[in-house]
Amino acid sequence: MTHGPLSEQDKIRYSTISKENIDFLMDRNNRINRWVIADMIRRTRYHYPDKKALVFNDLSLTYSELEDQCNQAANALAALGVHKYDRVAILAHNTHHHVLTWLGCAKIGAIYLAVNYLLRDDDIAYCINHSESTVFIVEDSLYDNVKAVLDKMPQVKHFIWSDQGAGQQAPQGFLDFNAWYAAAPATEPDVILRIEDPVQMTYTSGTESRPKGVIISNQALIAEYMGCIIDGKYDHADININALPIYHCAQRDVFLNPIFWVGGTNVLISPDVGKILAAIESWKATMFFAPPTVWIGMLRHPDFGKYDLSSLVKCYYGASIMPREILRELLEKFPRAGVYNYYGQTELAPYHCILKAEDAQAKIGSAGMAGIHMETRIEDEHGEEISAVDVPGEICGRGPHVMTMYFKDPEKTEAAMKGGWFHSGDLGALDQDRYITVVDRKKDMIKTGGENVASREVEEAIFLHPSVQEVAVVGLNHPRWVEAVTAVIKLKEGASATEEEIMEHCRKNLSSFKVPKKVIFVEALPKTPTGKILKRQMRESFKGMFN
Repeated sequence: MTHGPLSEQDKIRYSTISKENIDFLMDRNNRINRWVIADMIRRTRYHYPDKKALVFNDLSLTYSELEDQCNQAANALAALGVHKYDRVAILAHNTHHHVLTWLGCAKIGAIYLAVNYLLRDDDIAYCINHSESTVFIVEDSLYDNVKAVLDKMPQVKHFIWSDQGAGQQAPQGFLDFNAWYAAAPATEPDVILRIEDPVQMTYTSGTESRPKGVIISNQALIAEYMGCIIDGKYDHADININALPIYHCAQRDVFLNPIFWVGGTNVLISPDVGKILAAIESWKATMFFAPPTVWIGMLRHPDFGKYDLSSLVKCYYGASIMPREILRELLEKFPRAGVYNYYGQTELAPYHCILKAEDAQAKIGSAGMAGIHMETRIEDEHGEEISAVDVPGEICGRGPHVMTMYFKDPEKTEAAMKGGWFHSGDLGALDQDRYITVVDRKKDMIKTGGENVASREVEEAIFLHPSVQEVAVVGLNHPRWVEAVTAVIKLKEGASATEEEIMEHCRKNLSSFKVPKKVIFVEALPKTPTGKILKRQMRESFKGMFN
């Protein structure tokens, strides 16, 4: 903000310490001492102006070029009448336009909302309307997901067409992204921005009929980025392959943005296992993140051994629990790499705990300890802390990563934050060294015949069978047992197994009440674009199995 003449009242503010006067000084000195996402690329450009920042298809941008284009996107949004705290939504894959939208929003204080590209029609309209987004950017290849409900978004003032060569013509009334932002100046917008300002909104995939809109501030993201850089050991020499969707906070906020912060190189690709292997080799990538299902797909890919993956020195996983057998195989196949496990939730920006590479073997299966800026505890059903070893309870966290609120949902916000801790909905237990092991999601705990069964424990046992590639264990309604332990299995290519063989294998490794009552073989397990297995969908698909 440009400094102007001081009034007599303004001069008095320099002599008194009060909230009003501090607010005045913070606004007056905003461009000098602020710490917000909007400044990230500019400050990295100072150190690495000509270094490759972003690669997407044939496009390669240096930090200088990326900063200029982010400013253009910001000024283009401002020219449309977008103001601080207005919501700007985008429905897109991992694209150059997506990155410009996110960072352009940050530069004018608008709130960026990335919509899950697996949603369709009314589910998308809900996110746009509930968020009260005034601008909606749509990638051409995803237009069919939303075209039927565009007239159900009365608050959207501007639709923008993100042309990625899908062959569809921009619908009438849409602005063309490239022409729209390229016409704007590359000067930095002059806006007062504060670290506590909300900057991002993400809808949870949740178990409820409607997702919750998580509001995240600059502070939460910056603290989380710093934690990732320190705990995950990122540096300017890193080349990061972003294959999982950046609409999701895990890929975007644990990897893409922290790598921008330290001056590394981000490569955007699609989540195809063959393309991932090829990209690691061709870019000599130093780091890669994927959920367990994608790591399994890579390890099982018929061409896995044909690629030179030796540049990969940091392997990261998260989003769901890694089977111990797969983790052992990962450590064996990448002997030079450190293997890290991030654990968290959207509401924690999103990482809470990390199992660092030096502990991967000794604490195999653990989610690690709280990140450098976070605190963690286990609570019982009464909200009291559990300090005893191996006693399960709800995993809770607090620290600067925590969300601001659930938008338009005070009751759920207060419930999640009760007692001054964020409540994750995950069940976990501490070991003797205060490392956390995630037992299960509360909703995935199976209550069968008066006993509680952690689906993870059954999955770990089934993974020991040599024919199993992927497994998900769910509870299905049962007239006698209330819920029946049910295993849904994808076999390895060329392998075979029968239901009785799997059940006999489980009898050797589990207590009798934990053995599945039914085994279902499928060609593929349903997953989100981030690789998280959709147990809710399986419970719905097979709900009449025992009736």
